[in-house]
Amino acid sequence: MVNILGVEGSTNSTGDDVQKLDVFANETFIETLSFSGEVCGIASEENLDFIDLPIDPLKKATYIVVMDPLDGSSNIDVNVSVGTIFGIYKRKSPEDGPCQISDFLQKGSNLVAAGYVLYGTSTLLVYSTGDGVNGFTLDPSIGEFCLSHRNIQMPTSGNYYSVNQGYYLKFDLEMMRYIDHCSDLNYRLRYIGSMVSDIHRIMFQGGIFLYPNTRKYPKGKLRLLYECFPMAYIVEQAGGTALTCKLERIMDVEINSLHQTSSIVMGSKAMVQDMKEFVEKYGPVNQ
Repeated sequence: MVNILGVEGSTNSTGDDVQKLDVFANETFIETLSFSGEVCGIASEENLDFIDLPIDPLKKATYIVVMDPLDGSSNIDVNVSVGTIFGIYKRKSPEDGPCQISDFLQKGSNLVAAGYVLYGTSTLLVYSTGDGVNGFTLDPSIGEFCLSHRNIQMPTSGNYYSVNQGYYLKFDLEMMRYIDHCSDLNYRLRYIGSMVSDIHRIMFQGGIFLYPNTRKYPKGKLRLLYECFPMAYIVEQAGGTALTCKLERIMDVEINSLHQTSSIVMGSKAMVQDMKEFVEKYGPVNQ
């Protein structure tokens, strides 16, 4: 039996247990990207620092890649859907030299492409280069991703809300009030514990995804560079909205470190607007 399940034994930058498949996925993506000739550097949720790749003198390595190689890895051992999140930036440093930290510390609005891969009943790549969102399904018989979902548009509203409601009492008052509002309207609570899976449902059926700050994580827990920026890019390209719980557009948040975290609310435009009104009504500024 291949020994790729279970806990690897270490923790990542925010204290999550690292799974063996986290390590395998991270190493596989790094190795593959290293041979592309187009990428000069990689930053991964699983590595404390960025990776500067050797320059191929015959190619212009103008891009850097940021990634969460295996999102939702706590679901691995019970065979629940997990995913990969990635974003692509153009480097700022000179092309004839090594990449720099400034190449990675760019706002989400500077992304040139982003996407996610969902590993479920089929393997699906959802991807955007800034002109809408398309989905590609892996055809194992030919080993290629084939266009299967053209010009994905998120519904402006929906009947789903996705949040870890077990932390309800640790959320700020305005978030508690908004979750009560969702319950009062009989919205269906769906929370898988994999951001890719939870957002993918909302992309097609509408809804709202919430990962608020808590007392333990007052600045939020999701990583801006590896999770929030790429997923916000996809959501906005599909017609949705992505904000922090302080109502700042995610894509405009300044980033100062590779593993900086944030709260996030994203999804159908009308539902995020409702959430915004609850924050404005019950937030600290009005108390």
